[in-house]
Amino acid sequence: MFEVSDIVAAYGKIEALKGVSLKVESGRITCLLGPNGAGKTTLMMTIAGILQPRRGSIRLEGAELAGLSPARIVSRGVALVPENRLVFPEMSVRENLLAGAYQRRDRAGIDSDIERMYARFPRLKERRDQMAGTLSGGEQQMLAVARALMSRPRLLLMDEPSLGLAPLIVAEIFDIIAELNRDGTTIFLVEQNAHMALKVAHQFFLMEQGRITFSGTPGQLAEDEVIQRAYLGTRRAVG
Repeated sequence: MFEVSDIVAAYGKIEALKGVSLKVESGRITCLLGPNGAGKTTLMMTIAGILQPRRGSIRLEGAELAGLSPARIVSRGVALVPENRLVFPEMSVRENLLAGAYQRRDRAGIDSDIERMYARFPRLKERRDQMAGTLSGGEQQMLAVARALMSRPRLLLMDEPSLGLAPLIVAEIFDIIAELNRDGTTIFLVEQNAHMALKVAHQFFLMEQGRITFSGTPGQLAEDEVIQRAYLGTRRAVG
């Protein structure tokens, strides 16, 4: 289990996270929804160690992560697929994958995992010597996911994986997310596309103005009228 407890984080005097608490069950997909500026990416950056919290606890299977460096957090089993993908544009696909395994020393295992990534993402194999900056948006997202998987994470953080992608590519990315989860990867997902998230996620949280304001199952999310209007574009009939 992954657990965030009473996390407070800020940029200077601006408090972006105001006592955030949530739990991500092992082997499941948990989705965090919320409007722009709610603090979702800040939470991901705090979990990944890029931003240090001012208060609170972040635990993976009981081990404290808060206060550790990003490299130490990766070594503890947490990998981030960042918003806007952020692949290394002037490095090849293969070099990006090697960068994802930078803390590992098992060369044979690394080579084996690269081949596993090529099997899972055939387009990356076709473009293995191509510069990442020349890939399409969907291919870059696949590369960002594969790069994160190269660290063999127990928890995969994904920040807006559908952002800026065409609908057909979005559907493909969510198929990949579901497949990764079926293979045993625990996933904590930030996503604006609630319709797609409803197809794969087991648990939902809603963040507004740096606080968690909703926690529930997909069924409870779909039944909440306020969330329906804001995120699903529907409204239940009354009467």
